Amino acid sequence: MKPFGPPDPSKSSSDAGAGHPGRPGGGESGGVVGEADERELIRLAQGGDQGAFRRLVERHGTQAYALALRIVRSASDAEEVAQDALVRAWRSLPRFRGDSKFSSWLYRIVVRRAFDRAAVLKGRRDREAPAEGIESLPAEAGGPDPEARERAARLERLVAELPVVPRTVVTLYYYQDRSVAEVARILQMPENTVKTHLSRARAALRTGWLGEDASRGERGDA
Repeated sequence: MKPFGPPDPSKSSSDAGAGHPGRPGGGESGGVVGEADERELIRLAQGGDQGAFRRLVERHGTQAYALALRIVRSASDAEEVAQDALVRAWRSLPRFRGDSKFSSWLYRIVVRRAFDRAAVLKGRRDREAPAEGIESLPAEAGGPDPEARERAARLERLVAELPVVPRTVVTLYYYQDRSVAEVARILQMPENTVKTHLSRARAALRTGWLGEDASRGERGDA
């Protein structure tokens, strides 16, 4: 996960394409061996090997669910979106040509399904209280330090308030360590549009963060 929060206004959108650190274990396999193994799993799954596809799901299913959750902001809906996306991926796998990473291809399916679900949920969300508690989101930051946890929760809440497209861009770039180019491929938009979304999202998050600080200061002075 890229460093993220509170937003640094000094980081320009041109910085957004910079490289990012390696991902921790339990996610995508890195290196030549992992890539070769994944290509073999894809080949077997394309031939109808359900066991090979299950291994691909074990590698990428958690990230797919986390991405769906950040878009639809409901654990039950995210689970349904992720399951639907995996079923569609299985059915479409024979047509996967390998022009992009398998994970990018899968996340593109997840995003499309999640956007459809988010559009359905929008009217309901407008009539209801704020989305499920932030504790339902993956705990990707904070650690044991109470102050760090509180800051991470504040940031999660502000990210959840972003419109669906910039929220998805932020999720892919910061929380799933995707490059600008990968985000652009997944969301099927130009790289400059991704950078614009990142820049505007950082500005919105910074405004929200400072606004909360100001409100807390006023309450403290009262």
